Amino acid sequence: MTKTYTRHDIYEQLYGEIMTLQRKPGSTLRENALCEEFGVSRTPIRSVLQELRIAGLIEVTPYKSTRVTRLDFDTISQQIYLRVAVETAVLLDFFDVCTPEQMQQLYARNQALRRQAEQPTPDPAAFYRMDGRLHEFWFIATGKNQLWQLIQTNQNSYSRFRMLDLVEARNFAEIVNEHDALLQAVERRDADAVRALCAQHLYGGVTRLEDALPTKFADYFVPGTRWPAHP
Repeated sequence: MTKTYTRHDIYEQLYGEIMTLQRKPGSTLRENALCEEFGVSRTPIRSVLQELRIAGLIEVTPYKSTRVTRLDFDTISQQIYLRVAVETAVLLDFFDVCTPEQMQQLYARNQALRRQAEQPTPDPAAFYRMDGRLHEFWFIATGKNQLWQLIQTNQNSYSRFRMLDLVEARNFAEIVNEHDALLQAVERRDADAVRALCAQHLYGGVTRLEDALPTKFADYFVPGTRWPAHP
């Protein structure tokens, strides 16, 4: 039986494909092809493309082309900078409320990530969601769940960059090991180690992809990208 797609279904599918790099930065979206793919008229497709444009995921050149937006490394760098500053502060606040039971839950979440990483073919999207739930934990535990939601807003560039680390570089195990080191520092209440490890972890994708960014993945980024050094 042929599936009937609603406008919401189409948006969710295209959004997911863009965020997981199934539709690569710079790739073209053609209205006719999308109408055929989903079995719908131009009206819902145009509505979905407008939503994706507002979300910053596609760019439309009237009468010419519609493309998935390329990544902006300067924007990504600033988003990582913000994330490091905020998340480090939250982790230090977590020292005051952290219980042994909470640490057990965090280690359990990281073990779940490790099991995903050890699969013959790890699922990048599932790993990404599980990773987010681990980081979200200390925001909720310190009563800063609204702050967590805030830093998730307008992070599509950074999220796609993180997916690049998973989909292309397959650095699942290294991410899990970084979590282990960070959780151990939290358990010891070692503020200096938490500061260093949080920055190392959140800049990890830049470190791991450093050599490939201006070569293998250059076409994923806006033309003329300058590759600033990471801390």
